[in-house]
Amino acid sequence: MPLPDAHGPLAHAAGTSTADALDVRWNHGVAAWRRPLLGRRPGGPRPEPPIQVHRHDEHTVVLRQSKVLTYEAPFLYLLFGDDRALLLDTGATEDPGLFPLRATVDALIDDWLDRHPRRGAQPYGLVVAHSHGHNDHVAGDGQFAWPGTTVVGRDADAVREYFGFGPGGVPWPTAIAELELGDRRLEVLATPGHHESAITLYDPRTGFLLTGDTVLPGRLYIDDAPAFAASLDRMVDFARHRKITQVLGAHVEMTRRDGRDYPIGARHQPREAPLALAPERLTAVREAVREVAGRSGVFRHRDFVLYVEPSERDMARLLRRGNRRDRARRALELALRPLTAR
Repeated sequence: MPLPDAHGPLAHAAGTSTADALDVRWNHGVAAWRRPLLGRRPGGPRPEPPIQVHRHDEHTVVLRQSKVLTYEAPFLYLLFGDDRALLLDTGATEDPGLFPLRATVDALIDDWLDRHPRRGAQPYGLVVAHSHGHNDHVAGDGQFAWPGTTVVGRDADAVREYFGFGPGGVPWPTAIAELELGDRRLEVLATPGHHESAITLYDPRTGFLLTGDTVLPGRLYIDDAPAFAASLDRMVDFARHRKITQVLGAHVEMTRRDGRDYPIGARHQPREAPLALAPERLTAVREAVREVAGRSGVFRHRDFVLYVEPSERDMARLLRRGNRRDRARRALELALRPLTAR
């Protein structure tokens, strides 16, 4: 399958692509005043593609779903081994017409296989797994219900069974499992706390630690504080004995201003923080969680915000902040509506 052009389903991110760098200018949405003008006239603003693709190296791809489709704008990870590839997460949109994830992944796999011809008759495989089971990470699963593709279930039991945790395998959540892709062996940590099925993946080839929603530059929603604290202890200890180059989560919600996050629902983040966190920030998150042990509420830090077992009032305040932004956006779009008819 040929790769779509830069303004179709696939658009490649600008930036470097070295073993220790993830210097990428990610698509970050479209300003509200520009949205009514998208595609209306030659030379005007163009819509973002539904999926942005960054080839970190020839065996590692990072994808981002557009904020035009969903304010969540999750990051997805595609890792190639000799025998099969892993897609971590499937995004927040089910409809392949709006979010052509399967077509994009198939194009990337076909392109990789063209450059790395296989020997033998064994077909190349694809495993679809999830950082955790929340809807914005599993919505595209239905696009992968094809023969030759393994889709790991979203619940904790399915995750434990697939990765070999539990009876007859390694203990959940304290031990480390492995996933072999073919000359690329990933290590799998159980990291519940944000969600009961949450996992973290370590890729020795790139040094990436893929942390889902457990650690990211944004709001860290902690549903089970003791489990989350224990997961951070294990992650910090794990990192102490590995060469980790980047901590990569599934969202960016922080601005470049210390302690300031974008409102929930924001569809334009022109000054968002970088996706990658330095490995030492794992310890910072762990220490921040320890400092508020036994307490619930919202606790701001330089590049993350803890929502520790938040109350209804905490969440209502967060939603009101997002609603104020939405009302302002709708008023601006109504004011601009006459322009879009020209």
